Amino acid sequence: MDQPTVAAAFLPSPPRIGEPAPAFEVETTQGTLRLDDYAGSWLVFFSHPADFTPVCTTEFLAFANLSPAFKENGCELLALSTDSVYAHIAWVRAIEATFGARITFPIVADASGEVARAYGMLMPRESATEAVRAVFVIDDRQVVRAVLYYPMTTGRSVEEILRLVRALRTTDRHGVATPAGWLPGDKVIVSPPRTVEMAEERVKAGDPDCRDWYFHLKSPG
Repeated sequence: MDQPTVAAAFLPSPPRIGEPAPAFEVETTQGTLRLDDYAGSWLVFFSHPADFTPVCTTEFLAFANLSPAFKENGCELLALSTDSVYAHIAWVRAIEATFGARITFPIVADASGEVARAYGMLMPRESATEAVRAVFVIDDRQVVRAVLYYPMTTGRSVEEILRLVRALRTTDRHGVATPAGWLPGDKVIVSPPRTVEMAEERVKAGDPDCRDWYFHLKSPG
């Protein structure tokens, strides 16, 4: 079996689901920002390998297109790569000039890789200096709620990331789970009963959305 490189061995562990998001203070295309600036709001914090690359450009166009929908769901966007702030500014301007799309969310200039390492965005077997396509969904208490990783070659589905934020917020509001492919307006999953008596009562109630004692759907709200 291949042994990990020395650089890989000393990378910090990325934050896991349910853990506090690592604090940061960073230079961005919209000035200095801190994680605390997003307190009380949800945040999708995502990394991309490099500016002026085609796959990353398609992703930024998708995020720009759905940015209003994220805001409607109380969620901000924050991007990161290890490029300089000058490269970020030039790229944002080029995207607007070429594609007519404005990038309204900030982009972190993490030239030292400090934040990328803290969040586990660097994968040494992919690149020693460029971040992979990582996504951290951070809630309004600054707790990590979901983590996604994509390789450099594969663009992400921004619609799926938006769906994930909506599903997590629905879970928080109503204390329910969401089934595969759930979209707003679809039925949600009621928590399974925790005693035999409760299971029997649920089945006897005759609700057509209760397919079995452990599988009970309902309309949200």
